This record gives sequence, structure tokens and C-alpha cells, in this order.
Amino acid sequence: MPETLSSHRVKTIPDHDLREMMDRPDIDAEVRVDEEALARERTIDRLRLLWEERRFLFRASIYGLALFTLLAFLIPKRYESSAVLMPPDDQSSSGMMLAATLASKVTGSLGGIAGDMLGLKSSGDLFIGILRSRTVQDDLISKFDLRKEYGTNQWDKTRKILTTRTMISEDRKSGIITIAVTDNDPRRAAAIASEYVAELNTVVSQLSTSSAHRERVFLEERLAQVKLDLESAEKDFSQFASKNGAIDIKEQGRAMVESAATLEGQLVAAQSELQGLKQIYSENNVRVRSLRARISELQSQLQQMGGKQEVGADATASDSNDLYPSIRKLPLLGVPYADLYRRTRVQEAVFESLTQEYELAKVAEAKEIPSVRVLDPPDVPEHKSFPPRLVIMILGLIFSFACAVVWVAAKSRWAEISPEAQHKVLAEEVVATFNSHMPWATPNGSRLQAKSHQVWKLIRPKR
Repeated sequence: MPETLSSHRVKTIPDHDLREMMDRPDIDAEVRVDEEALARERTIDRLRLLWEERRFLFRASIYGLALFTLLAFLIPKRYESSAVLMPPDDQSSSGMMLAATLASKVTGSLGGIAGDMLGLKSSGDLFIGILRSRTVQDDLISKFDLRKEYGTNQWDKTRKILTTRTMISEDRKSGIITIAVTDNDPRRAAAIASEYVAELNTVVSQLSTSSAHRERVFLEERLAQVKLDLESAEKDFSQFASKNGAIDIKEQGRAMVESAATLEGQLVAAQSELQGLKQIYSENNVRVRSLRARISELQSQLQQMGGKQEVGADATASDSNDLYPSIRKLPLLGVPYADLYRRTRVQEAVFESLTQEYELAKVAEAKEIPSVRVLDPPDVPEHKSFPPRLVIMILGLIFSFACAVVWVAAKSRWAEISPEAQHKVLAEEVVATFNSHMPWATPNGSRLQAKSHQVWKLIRPKR
């Protein structure tokens, strides 16, 4: 401390002597020192002390500023890239509608408690949970080889570093989600933020376990099986109908009965006409023979329609050339035809119903899966986000000045302590012992100190 400090210092009464004087009842009131005046005097004394040590304070502040400036420029730059996601669509399932009804009936904090107890969280909370999951972090670490970039081979430590460099937040009022990634490389920061969004899309689509998803999967499998059954029933029905000429048994039967009745009526009329002609003409008459040929043709058609087989090759050829089954065969074909027709119609009805349910399930699944919509895609940052060099320099200057002031005050206080004080004597002995073992002290027989003293002599500044 400079000599001017002791020469200009104002002589004041020590605090403990002052308290003893003021506590003594036998001292007259005129002798007591005014506390405000003494406090003012002590303040002025401290300010005078700082003024006398102004050069030391200035040097300490400059050195501290230089040190923190160097530190600010040595800290690696970091760049921040952020992606902003639109609030996801609310789920329209019955559970969410029930939650909305309950929430409207319960006011205040009880509504939030009820929602938490029911486990009904918003899609924003779901997104944030997925983004912070280990699955997403491991994919990012593998794609960008972050273990090498962060200088560690441990997955847990890499995840912690990635977590500290990633900020995921949600605005409770608007529901907008912000993903901010900090990295030493601006391009990698933007790429990691973009990959977060891609991973969120992938995980949401892959891990969808909603009831609509399970229903859609079941209907998809069931629809494929029903489609195979329908194709088999249609094939069997078409083969049976083609083989037996059975297009529509019911309509065919009605049409054949009506045709048979018409032919029967024509046959009766022709036979009556023939009986009348016989009374007038002979058997060789042209009209008689023509009418007999017509009657034979009508009888042949009736027999063919009725299914009566004639003897001979002509009957076989006629039976093989029939396009439609006879009336006698229709009852036999009706049962298998009805079974095959009913089976086909049932499979068609099941297939149509399942197709409608499948389309509805796909729509419901699409509504229940939260959609990830990007409002602001991440871009490559142009300016660093850390470190704030000016702030570090200003804080370093203030910190250095404060430490210098504390040092000056402590040194002054130490000088006022009596040299005979036991704690001061003990402290001086400890400091002397510690100083004697430092590299700048003369070796005292220790090999370690001798070696350190040699190194000190090589690097110490020359005077």
C-alpha cells in the first residue's frame, strides 16, 4: 500500500471502543459521538482510501477486462436454428369429446386435475414427448455422427449434450411448438432442426396405436379374406349356371310354364280343327296333312319342354343341343342354384359392408393421427447466438473492479489489526510456511521444490 495512505488517513475511534463508550452509562451525553457523523466520517474515509488506491483499481480493472475479453473470444461460437410447428389438430374421438364436456363443467384448477387424471393430454404435449424421446435422439446421433462431433463415445453423454443444445417449448395460448437447436456449425444446426421435424412425422405415423388404427388393420385383413371368398362363390355360381343353362331358375320356370300353356292351347286348337277337317276331307288332303304336321311339331315342343326323352339317336342329339333346362329338370336345379346364388349374394353383401366400414376407419384413423404442419422451416443462421462477448467483457470489468475494491478494503482492515493479535500471528505463520514451499522460494531440501525452483528460474521475469 502506498505511503500516502497512512499519512492522509483520518484517525478514527475503533468501532469496538466506540460501542463500549456508548454502552457505558457513566459517560455523559455530551461526550458521546453522534452516530451519523461517525458513519459519515467512515464513508469518507473509505472513499479516500479507494481514491488513494485508484491506480491499483484501474490496473486491476484493465487486466480483468483484458482477461475476460480473451476468454470471450476463446469461447467457440454457437449458432441457433429454429423450426416452428403449427398447433396440431385436436382429436375428434369420443374420449376427447367426453373430456371437453367434463372440462366445461369443472372450472379452475380442478378442470386441469381432472384432465390429468383421465390422461387426456393435448397433441402438443404428445409431440414434445416424442421429440424428447430416446428413439428420436438416437436416430439424430446416428445420422449426424454426433458422438464424434461432441468428442465422446458414450451414448448417454451424447444424449445429455444434445438435450442441453436443444430447446423444445410450446406456447400454451396459441399451441405453437418451437424447436431450437444450437450447434457450432450453422448448417448442421439447421439440418438437425429439420431432422427433428422429419423424425416426428415418422414416429407419429409408425407408433399410432389408436382404436381407429386397430380397427382399420382388422378390417383390411378381413376384407382381403372376404374378397377371396366372393371370387370363389362367383366362380362356382358361374360354372354351374353355364353348365346347366340356369340363368334365373325362378324366371325361367315361370317363362317355361307360360310357354307350355300356350303350346298346349295351340295343340288343343289344332286337334279340334283336324277333327273338323276329317269330316270334310280325306287323309291325303293337303290341309289335313299340313295340320297333322303342325300338331306333331307342337307335341314335340311340349315333350322337349317337359323333359321327356325320345328313343333313338334323334332324341340324344336333341337333348344335347338344348340351350335351357327342361321343366322336369328345373326343380332338381333349383336347390343347388339357390344355394350358390345365396352364397354369392351373402359374400357380396359382406364385401360391400366391410368396404364401407374400411373407408370410414381410414378416415377416422387419419383424424386421430396428429398432423405435423411446419409454420417456419429451419434456416441456416447468419449470426452467432453465443457467446455474448460484449456482455462478458462488461461483466468481467465490473467483476474485476469489485474484486479490487474488496482486496483494498480487506488489506486496509488487515493493517488495522494489532500485530500482537493471535489470529493475525497464526495467519502470518501459515502464509510464511506456504510461501516457503513455493517455486520462487529457496529450496529447503525437498527434491520436488528444488525441481520446481529450477523451472521457476527459467520462466521468471528478469528484473
